Order: sequence, then C-alpha cells, then structure tokens
Amino acid sequence: MAPPEEKRFAGLLNEELQALQHTAKMRLFKAGQTIFRAGDPGDGFYLVETGRVIISAAIGGNESLPLATINPGEFFGEMALLDEVPRSATATAEVEMRAFCIGRDELLALLEQRPRLALNLIRGFSQRVRSLNQKYIDEILQADRLAMVGRFARTIVHDFKNPLNVIGLAAEMASMDIATPEMRGHAQVRIARQVARMTNMLNELLDFTRSTSSQLVLASVNYAAYVGGLADEIGDEIAQRKIQLLVEPPLPAVVVQVEPQRLSRLFYNLVNNAVDEMKRGGVITFRASICGNELLTEVEDTGPGIAPEMAKRLFEPFATHGKQNGTGLGLSICKKIVEDHGGKISARSEPGKGATFVFTLPLVR
Repeated sequence: MAPPEEKRFAGLLNEELQALQHTAKMRLFKAGQTIFRAGDPGDGFYLVETGRVIISAAIGGNESLPLATINPGEFFGEMALLDEVPRSATATAEVEMRAFCIGRDELLALLEQRPRLALNLIRGFSQRVRSLNQKYIDEILQADRLAMVGRFARTIVHDFKNPLNVIGLAAEMASMDIATPEMRGHAQVRIARQVARMTNMLNELLDFTRSTSSQLVLASVNYAAYVGGLADEIGDEIAQRKIQLLVEPPLPAVVVQVEPQRLSRLFYNLVNNAVDEMKRGGVITFRASICGNELLTEVEDTGPGIAPEMAKRLFEPFATHGKQNGTGLGLSICKKIVEDHGGKISARSEPGKGATFVFTLPLVR
C-alpha cells in the first residue's frame, strides 16, 4: 500500500509534501458548502485530501457555469495568491471533503525554498489551463453546431413564406362559391408549382449539406421559352411588392442541358435577394446572350447595390449584411447550382446604382 502522503497529493514530490504538511492547516467542508466566492480576497491555497470541489463562474443573473472539478490529490485557489487579485471564481464542496489550506506568506516562503515544488505547481496549473481551454473549444463547437441548425431553420421559414402565401391564395380562390372550373384549374396549377418549388428548396438545403454534389438529372430545354415562362411566374409573385420584372428581348432560343427545377431555384434566389433590398419597389431585368461556347445570363436590379464590405464574401454561406430575414445561404446555393451545371457566377455593383448577377451555362454542341 502506498504511503498516505503519496495518496494525498499525487504528482508532488515526497520532500515537498512533508514541507506542505508541516505548514498547512487541515480544514473540513460539508457537502454544498462554499469554500470561497468570486470577489473574495485570496487568503489561501488548497490541497484536496478527500472529496471533490466544483469551481464555477457566474455568467449573468444567478446562473453559474462549472469550469472544473478538483479531485483528491489536486489543488486550487493558487491564482489569487500569486497575482494578488480577488478570486475570479467560486469553489464549492460537491461532497463532504477535507483539504489542507496554506496562506500566501507560507506558500511564497516554501516556493522560494523549494524550486521543485514551484515546478510541480506550475505543471498542475498548466494542465488545468489546457483542460479548461479544451472545454471552452468543445463548447464553442457545440454552440456553432446549434447556431447552424438555427440558421437552416430560419432559412427554411423565410424561403417558404412566398410559396405558402401563393398556395393559400390559390386554395382560397378555388374554394369560393363563384369559382369557375377555369379558376379552379388555374389555382390547381399554381398550387402544384409551389409544392414542387418547396420540395426543390428542401432538396437544395439537403444538397448543400452534402460534401459532394448530387448527380444532375439534365433535360434539353429551349432557354428563351424556359426563362420567359419562369419570368411570368416570378413576376406575378413580386408584383404585390411594387417590383416589376422585365425580360429584355431577344432571349437566345438555344437548347441547353439543365436541371429545370434546380435552375428555377437559382432564378428565385437571385430575384428574392434583390427584392429584399428594394424596400420601396423597383425593377428587375433578365437578359441573356451567347458568348463563345457559353450562354451568359444577367439578373439586374435597381436596388441600393452591394455593400463594399460584402463584395468578397458575397457567395459565402451565411454571409449577410443588414438583413432581418434570411441567412445569406441563398447566394451560396446559387453558386453551387451554377457550378454543378459547369458554369460560373459573379456579381458587379456600384453603391446606389443596383447590382447585376451574371452566370454562365455551357452550350450544347
């Protein structure tokens, strides 16, 4: 069986232990008893013989955050003695415990006489700081994960508002007593489109979280007809916000290989991003042209333009500037959609003169 002094203070040298035992005073604490509080003067350095101690700090109000657990053979309370400032945390006996207490003058005298004791105390203090740093990093990572979940949730809520409003209005129209078969048919088409749009939005969010791009399901589409029909649909939605959507003729009537649902998500994101900035209304213009082996499309708005501090972070996930809704995920999804199609996306802007987003698609050879 190991001698009592070796059990009592693991890691300290026996010679130093004997010196501490001669100098220290034994103190007893009941379970739940406060040993010292944050703000108290540093009147003692403690070495735990039996029991456990919880070190905690206040984080606002009456809530406290546990920082460390001190077990038998470990020490606490040394910082306030060494830097001569009030206690920065509270120590509480978790269970009934016994500890040796050494005053400042006695500890400083021992440290001067026994350098090895100082070295062991420094090592123990360093290990505690490392442990506390790791605990802090783990909690920061956990908080970041929870914050990301919250951002995704807010993105879904924000982006679902428009299609849900359209579905609600269409359903209300179809259920009216005066609704004609033609009106009901029109409402049914609008509802089906918005349900497909929401499904696509959810798929995009799932796709964004994957480490690799999902396989595209390409279809050959006439670009002029596709963009014209999409502009009619989007224009109806944003008209109620005093925003006009224009299509600058002529759109190239060329065939491109795209995934229509994902490409429509690209247009919706770019338009909604512009609409959010144009509080007093304005104009959004679609234009397209052929440039070599690529089809170049521009989405231009008459909003306030892109803030200079956002220019370099525009397509980064969760990058926002002065928005109450959304998280900045929309433009990063746009970038992913374009790149998955083999194209590139960029933006140009002059503050106060609107913004223009430009993306390319490869032409079918």
